[in-house]
Amino acid sequence: MTMGAPPAKQPGGSGTEEMPWIDVGKNYALGIKAGKLVCRNPAGNKLASVPKELKESELADQLQALCDWLADHRTECLRRVELWMLRSLPVPCDVVRAVWPDPDWSDMLRNLVVTPADAQGRGDATRTGLLRDIDAKKGIGVVDRDGETQWIADAQLLIPHPILIDGLVELREIAADLGFSQAIEQLFRPTFAATKEQADLSRVMDFNGGRFEQLNFASSTCRQLGYPVRGGYACSKIWEDATPLEARYWIGDDSPESETYTGELIFVGGDQKPLRIAEVGRVTFSEGVRMASRIYAKRKVEKEVVGGDA
Repeated sequence: MTMGAPPAKQPGGSGTEEMPWIDVGKNYALGIKAGKLVCRNPAGNKLASVPKELKESELADQLQALCDWLADHRTECLRRVELWMLRSLPVPCDVVRAVWPDPDWSDMLRNLVVTPADAQGRGDATRTGLLRDIDAKKGIGVVDRDGETQWIADAQLLIPHPILIDGLVELREIAADLGFSQAIEQLFRPTFAATKEQADLSRVMDFNGGRFEQLNFASSTCRQLGYPVRGGYACSKIWEDATPLEARYWIGDDSPESETYTGELIFVGGDQKPLRIAEVGRVTFSEGVRMASRIYAKRKVEKEVVGGDA
């Protein structure tokens, strides 16, 4: 028997339940809905926008500051949970239980694939499931590969990277059938495995030659996707088996206004020298190729002219 729908979210999330209002004078009221400042008029109707005189009030300033804090908090929750997944770090179940009442934390954790682990971080892959709920007495509830609810009372949880998940296809089907969605891209995160031909190479050239009209455009794309740029390379640092490696994808280092072309994807360790692909872990390789493919996809592509004059 599968679990029911999650509880309604609290104000500040994206739920639809009644929200609190604060009187701002003349029977107008201000509040926060879905992380944004909203206003209610004397007739009790929510306005499409906050009137200028109310938007410039001290109360509005305070509520806007709270909106900004809520947005930063939600982003931090997302980044932290994604980091747990990228590192496949064991997370104490006590921590998961402690943060679950916070709607932003529960949004990020709900429906993630998790594996119970003992105090030493050893996971039991046979009990992998989709995290659905937490009960103070029963433990952490998951929907397993058979679509059945199981309760985890182990010391820790692993949030595995999708390339490490056995039975990923079955879990995807269960999530789709039950209408489960994830705030963190895990189940349907693109994964990439090195080929035998790549094993002895020290660079991947599959995303070479991507043209950007200006280096500025390439750098901006990297920042928007969350990848810092250093020395002409977009960078993604990944910890795997407690070892930090960095994927680097060449985007160019000429004048910011000059045209640029993408180049090699390499992986470096502490000595800053490119590693053979065979020395790179599965998660690190997958995330490096994902970075390169996302940036390459934003390149300038010339449109073909069909039916034009010869």
